[in-house]
Amino acid sequence: MRVNPRHFAMLKYFITIAALLALGIAVAPPLWAAGTDALKPAPRIHAPTYGSVRGEVLAWAEERGMSERAASELERLWPPKPSEPPNPGEVLDRLWTTLAIGDQRACELLITCLAPRTGTHLPDVAWLTTAEVPPLMRNHLKLLYGRWLAQQRLYDESLDQLRELIPADVVDPATLTFYQAVGHHRLLHKSEGLAALDRLLDDTAEVPVRYRTVGSLMRSDLSALDDKSLDHITRRMDDVRRRLELGRAGKHVREIEDGVIASLDKLIEDMEKKAQQQSMAGASSGGSATPMQQPRLAPAQGAGEVDHKRIGNSSGWGDLPPKQREEALQQIGKDFPAHYRDVIEQYFRKLASEAPPR
Repeated sequence: MRVNPRHFAMLKYFITIAALLALGIAVAPPLWAAGTDALKPAPRIHAPTYGSVRGEVLAWAEERGMSERAASELERLWPPKPSEPPNPGEVLDRLWTTLAIGDQRACELLITCLAPRTGTHLPDVAWLTTAEVPPLMRNHLKLLYGRWLAQQRLYDESLDQLRELIPADVVDPATLTFYQAVGHHRLLHKSEGLAALDRLLDDTAEVPVRYRTVGSLMRSDLSALDDKSLDHITRRMDDVRRRLELGRAGKHVREIEDGVIASLDKLIEDMEKKAQQQSMAGASSGGSATPMQQPRLAPAQGAGEVDHKRIGNSSGWGDLPPKQREEALQQIGKDFPAHYRDVIEQYFRKLASEAPPR
């Protein structure tokens, strides 16, 4: 019997482990026994350290010449040695608060983003892209605004703010990547959404449990999404409904509606072709074919004459009185389609006109 080399190597491994255990020597578990997590590469996207963010924030505050009261508030928000280093989400919240303390427009935007949207009006944030706004302020306020837009179901507008940002631009890469993924998922951008979710779930360190859980569900959903399926069409219809509810009717919505109609037409056409092919396959194999939608007479193959037999005259067959013949025809009309009545009536007349042989 030939021994599989791989099996032989595994056998040697287990014999060695058993010998070491017998000698009381601790043995680390093999790599494959540690689960799939041990086989994954280490995350390559990390949030900046608290100390580096603090230094950047204090430099920004010094450039703005903040008041003594504001500077005191910053010292409270950014102690040199916190008792517990804050996680990236907490650092992001502190940074947003700092920007609101030091800039009036940032303060107004933060207040807006802490409440639900009212009406169809959106704040004017064109000033964020001006040269006077430093990257620290611009990037994190765009993240703040983009997150709020996604929470208000304005996914196109959210991606307009978040699309150009990369993890290195912000102090909390997980929040940025998560809301980029949300926008792409809701707008059915399959490739972009899966790329964002891969960055979140596979490449980013310190991802909150809520982001990881929802992100895993979104990735599973997008992976199975077929742009030719009825599910995809239904989601596009829901997207149209969402846009209309948010007062976003316009050219883009009409384009989506036209695409939905075209997809439905194509889906129906494909289903009809499939049904026709199945019907033809059933007929060619001797199976039952599709029944006729309307009954019709078979084409005549002969002269329509019958062989006369002596059945007697007591029944008056073929020579019924008019009243009885009409009753018989009415009864036939109840049991058969209407166009059979004329055919049967002609048959009765033919029988009545021919004398049966004696």
